[in-house]
Amino acid sequence: MGPDHRVAYYITLEVLFQFFMATMISIYQPHWLVWLVLTYAVSGTINHSLGCAIHEVGHNLAFGHKYGTANRILSLFCNLPMGVPIAISYKKYHQAHHRWLGHEESDTDMPLRIEASLFKHPLSRFFWLCIHPLLYAFRPFLKSPRPITVWELINMLVQCAFDLFVLRVLGMYALAYLTIGTLFGLGAHPMTGHFISEHYLFADQQATHSYYGPWNPLIYNLGYHVEHHDFPYIAFTRLPKLHEIAPEYYAPLPYHASLCKVIWDFLFYPENGPQAHCVNSEDKSRPDLYENAPKGLILDYYKNK
Repeated sequence: MGPDHRVAYYITLEVLFQFFMATMISIYQPHWLVWLVLTYAVSGTINHSLGCAIHEVGHNLAFGHKYGTANRILSLFCNLPMGVPIAISYKKYHQAHHRWLGHEESDTDMPLRIEASLFKHPLSRFFWLCIHPLLYAFRPFLKSPRPITVWELINMLVQCAFDLFVLRVLGMYALAYLTIGTLFGLGAHPMTGHFISEHYLFADQQATHSYYGPWNPLIYNLGYHVEHHDFPYIAFTRLPKLHEIAPEYYAPLPYHASLCKVIWDFLFYPENGPQAHCVNSEDKSRPDLYENAPKGLILDYYKNK
C-alpha cells in the first residue's frame, strides 16, 4: 500500500522529452506530413501517458495523502505538455467515479444518455472515439457540475502561461504539436482502448475489466484496473505484484490482452458502443439502454472456458 515517489522521475522524463520534441519541431519545421505523424505517434502517445500519470498523482500516489500540495504541484507540471488544463478538475471528479461507479448522476466516466442514443453505428462510434477527449473533458460539467476551486484557477493560469511561452518562444507549430497531440492521443489512438476496456460490459455483466499487455508501462499500469479499484491507494509499480500474490481473486476473471482488439470490438459489435458502459445494479435509471447489455464479447475467453 501507499505511494511511490518514483512516478515523479518518470513524469519529469516525459515532460522534458516533450519539450525537447517541441523545440526540435520549432527548429527544423518539418513537412506537415512528418509533423502529423510525429504529433500522432509521439506526442499522442506521450501525452496520453502523462494523462495516466495525472490519474496516478490524483490518487496522491506520488507523495502520499499528507502532502496534497506537493501532489497537486506535480500534477500541474505533468499537465504542461498537454496544452489544456485538466489535472485538478480530473482529480476532483475522479473521486466520484470511484465512489459511485456506474451511477448515472454521479459517475462522470459514464456516457450521457445522448451519447448512448447517437453513437450506435460503427462510423458514428469512430467519430465518438475521435471526439472522446472533448466528451471526457466536458461531461463532468454537464452531468455533475461542482464549484471551481482555487487550484483549478491556478491550473488554468499555469497552463495558459506555459502555452503562451511555447507560442512566443517556439511558435505555433510547436504548440500545435503538443496540444493536438493530446487530442490525438486521447482520441482515435490504440492507448484509448484502456478507457473502453475498464468499465464497458464485455463479459457476463462484469463492471470492471483488467488489461494485461504491452501498453501497461506507458499507461502507468492502469490496465490492472480491477486491482486498482480494489485497492486505489496502491501505487502503479505494485499493482502487478498484487495480481501475482492474489491469483485466487484475479486469475479467474475475464480480461483483455489487446487494446486494439478492444477498440475493434467496441466499433463493430452491435451490442457495444457508448451505451454498453456498466450501470450499477442499484441504478434503475437506464433500463431501456441496458436491457440488452452485451455478454460474452471476450470471445477467446469463452472459447476456452
